[in-house]
Amino acid sequence: MLGIKRLGLLAALVLVGLAPAAAAQAAAQPSTQDTQYLQAVHQVNLAEIASGNLAQQKGQNQQVKDLGKQFVTDHTQLDQTVQSTAQQLNVQLPSDPTADQQKVINKLNNLSGAEFDKAWVTAELAGHVAAIQATQTEISQGSEQSVVQLAQDALPVLQAHYDALVALAQTLGVPVPQTSASGTPGPGGSTAPAPGGTESPAPGGSSEAPAPGTTESPAPSQS
Repeated sequence: MLGIKRLGLLAALVLVGLAPAAAAQAAAQPSTQDTQYLQAVHQVNLAEIASGNLAQQKGQNQQVKDLGKQFVTDHTQLDQTVQSTAQQLNVQLPSDPTADQQKVINKLNNLSGAEFDKAWVTAELAGHVAAIQATQTEISQGSEQSVVQLAQDALPVLQAHYDALVALAQTLGVPVPQTSASGTPGPGGSTAPAPGGTESPAPGGSSEAPAPGTTESPAPSQS
């Protein structure tokens, strides 16, 4: 009889020990902002890996090929962190890029030579501007520390990609979207306003932020 009582007591203690852990796990739900950022940056990574592979296969300019290879490496690495963070927070990630990203990939797939190079750089410029804006928003508005940290780590990588694209665009005569001197839209931009967002701007960020849809509407030809 005493043995049964002891077993009952042990079971109760085990349940009491598990309860706080279960409660903590339930409380660790990420905010809508954190969830949406993880999903969006994952789709950015999927799109960048696909377009980076296309650049290596179809690019005529060696710099396009090299940059495409670099994007595949960097975005694959970044996505490993995104996936592990999402898993820890029980966030479901999409399995494909967005419909708009897929349209761009399909369009690039039908081009070749110098035409491909220019279209690729134009698409990549706009894609990285949108990714930088989304990342700045997460840094200023995110509440889950692991996701905010991920965004802080991703920002300099995205900025370096954008700077390399600007230099390549100038070489190829491709119009560059209107941004700050460093090529980074600031946290006060139209798509990423955040109270106190001035605490974490990208280097040289300003309030002049282009709209993310600049891929389909390049400026008049600048040769």
